Amino acid sequence: MRSPRILYVTPYLSGVPTSATELRTAHIARALQAVGELEVIAVDDDSESEANSRGPFHVVGHIGTETRANRGLNKARWLLDRRVRYPHGMAADARGVQLIRNAAREFDLIWFFKLRTANLFPDWAWQRSVVDIDDVPSLFERSLLSSDSSAGARLTTMLRMWSWQRRERLLGERFTMLTVCSEADKTYLAQLGVAAPVRVVANGYERPATPPVRRPASPPRLGFIGVFDHAPNAEGVQWFVRHCWPIVKREIPDARLRLIGRFTDGPLSPAGPDIDALGYLPDPNDEIATWAAMIVPVHTGAGTRGKIAHAYSQKCPVVSTPLGAYGYDPIHGRDMFLGQTPEQFADACVRAIQRPDAAAEMAERASQRFLNEWTWDAIRSQVCATAQQCLKREAA
Repeated sequence: MRSPRILYVTPYLSGVPTSATELRTAHIARALQAVGELEVIAVDDDSESEANSRGPFHVVGHIGTETRANRGLNKARWLLDRRVRYPHGMAADARGVQLIRNAAREFDLIWFFKLRTANLFPDWAWQRSVVDIDDVPSLFERSLLSSDSSAGARLTTMLRMWSWQRRERLLGERFTMLTVCSEADKTYLAQLGVAAPVRVVANGYERPATPPVRRPASPPRLGFIGVFDHAPNAEGVQWFVRHCWPIVKREIPDARLRLIGRFTDGPLSPAGPDIDALGYLPDPNDEIATWAAMIVPVHTGAGTRGKIAHAYSQKCPVVSTPLGAYGYDPIHGRDMFLGQTPEQFADACVRAIQRPDAAAEMAERASQRFLNEWTWDAIRSQVCATAQQCLKREAA
């Protein structure tokens, strides 16, 4: 019997991943290669020369995009019509629509990375399909409610959340199967009444080739890793520097804050005392080994944060907001320190610095959970099982 042909449609495939999203994309692609013959369509990239930068993946086409802004009457239609086209405000160009339609007829399975990728096309339903939702849109809107400063802003956000929930209830009409990042997201979709099989494909990180060795620096360092072209990261660090960092500095005057990741050394880098913006590092683990703790001061967003699995892999203690830790089911003081308010978050950072032995024991426990649940080796089986289940459903 021939191997199934699998089409992977994604805007995030990179030969050298520089973010958790790109890392997830690449590892899903590698897992799908174990199931069948994988071919890739790259979204928002019409340069054929880019195919050489995508590692071992066979790129068979490129799709450009264009803006489809929702204004005026279209805005009202976006809110009320559950089947409105292009709900994310972007559309594939005409050449890309024809490319995906032709390809979809030829392949045994089509796997979309992110719902917004599938929503680039005017087609409603996709046979033999999996969509990796990754970030559930209505949950992203829900996360904004706590940061809305006025009653009008809250009402607008609630309407957007309601509109996305109505669309999400119809996902079973559109795709054969869905994947999400956590059991919490799976439960949420079930409560909405989504009538499609939902499987969990967690975010993860590579299993270290050798046991990580921590080398906490003196003066002590807190660190953040993440790309600043993702608004929840930049906004979270700005919140930390504005509200938490002064409290930490009062307790530990020589503490330093280290920022690594794409654009952390750019115009969005926060100003403050003893902050080192290092930008993108090809191998960040040597830097992470020097931190007293990794901070995850995230207050908006959806899905799960890959940076937490990264910290767990390196036995680095974590200080996070509850939303930042979403999907990892942590217990405060067992797996990480949690803090919602500036005072709680800053106190947790101070605790991680001043009680290094307790923080190291906590990180050791988290590392064991990582080895059992969040290595890409473990997650690969989740991807393969999803693809095989989809193929069997369509065959039946």
